[in-house]
Amino acid sequence: MKTLIYFVRHGQSYGNQHRIFLGHTDKDLTDMGRTQANKTAERLSDVDFCAIYSSDLLRAYNTALPHARLRGLQVRTDRRFRELYCGEWENLSVDDIIARYGELYTYSWVNEFGTFTLPGGESVQAGAERMYEAAVEAARKNEGGRILCASHAAVIRALFAKVMGIAPSEISEKLPYPSNASYSVLEYDGERLRVLSYSNDDHLAGFLTTWKD
Repeated sequence: MKTLIYFVRHGQSYGNQHRIFLGHTDKDLTDMGRTQANKTAERLSDVDFCAIYSSDLLRAYNTALPHARLRGLQVRTDRRFRELYCGEWENLSVDDIIARYGELYTYSWVNEFGTFTLPGGESVQAGAERMYEAAVEAARKNEGGRILCASHAAVIRALFAKVMGIAPSEISEKLPYPSNASYSVLEYDGERLRVLSYSNDDHLAGFLTTWKD
């Protein structure tokens, strides 16, 4: 029996607006982010979700909330759906990171995303693994249904690359970050995940924003 998982990247956050690596730092959505979240909830209003999951960080939780309210459901939070832990880069702006770390950001993070480990933080592949584990667990608990999960750019990118079979060394070249408040769909058949679509954002025309965190 097939289960569908709709991964929604959170709407524009404080970190996106100011180009700050939030990671596990808990900052909320901007007004634009809330508008984006509501537009995605409208776009998916005819999908019969049986469960709503989210990272436990505010920017993801408040992206999931409009979907839950439409259906009278509770948002189930799970830390495994969090963004990558950024370690020494937590809550630093891109300008500060470049000033302190130079090519570790401008080359390695940008061009070697899939094999990168954040200084003092989490590796991209560790993020992919915990996301995969949490996604399969949620699918098994809701067999045959449709699930929504609000999460974050880097870990959604890493998870979908893993499911697509993209080598970590090729992610930077082959798979972009999903847009803010876009949705990407996985199917679970009881044994494995497969990708049905990635970074659907046509419903956000005029409201598109994107940046990593």
